[in-house]
Amino acid sequence: MDSKTILIVDDEAPVRDMLRVALEMADYRCIEAGNAQEAHALIIDERPDLVLLDWMLPDVSGVELARRLKRDELTAALPIIMLTAKGEEDHKIKGLETGADDYITKPFSPRELVARLKAVLRRAGPATPEEPLTAGELVLDPVSHRVSIGDQAVDMGPTEFRLLTFFLSHQERAYTRTQLLDHVWGGNVYVEERTVDVHIRRLRKALAIGGHDRFIQTVRGTGYRFSVQTAEKV
Repeated sequence: MDSKTILIVDDEAPVRDMLRVALEMADYRCIEAGNAQEAHALIIDERPDLVLLDWMLPDVSGVELARRLKRDELTAALPIIMLTAKGEEDHKIKGLETGADDYITKPFSPRELVARLKAVLRRAGPATPEEPLTAGELVLDPVSHRVSIGDQAVDMGPTEFRLLTFFLSHQERAYTRTQLLDHVWGGNVYVEERTVDVHIRRLRKALAIGGHDRFIQTVRGTGYRFSVQTAEKV
């Protein structure tokens, strides 16, 4: 089984080092961020299994970052454990009210940290199973990395494959070009928004078999939506 990836978000490097050592000894893979902006980019790019989030950060507070993550449909299920030196009950309640899954007050032992982390990961359950994604006769198999329409194989580039995977996983909702860039290309990739249009055209061309390109719809003033329901009404 692959190691779970834990994102450590703390502006103090010695604290991050201590947490990383404790977690690596428990066979977790660790990535680190010193502020909320770095953390959000890593969440988009690396898709960690859990976030250890310090209450006090230099730009956006840990509580505010947790609130933003829980409001976003794409990161709402990401488990979060808040870390803080504040022991007051109101801070604990505020952290949990944002949607944090647990709360640990510094100082704490590595054993306690690992035990709490394991408990949160167990409650979160397994990651989304890599089962085929479908829409009409369109089938995308994320394991074999193949796309087919009926009994016909569909060729497409890696970016179009990622874009289609995202659309099939998030049907019936409109996304802006910026949101698509963040979730398909990654938060650390700087490309123009019109790049999305180029890949949408390529994806539509690949899905033209049986008219499946109609599922990718332009939403005027917003961006794009993948919808089987709307296409069936047209």
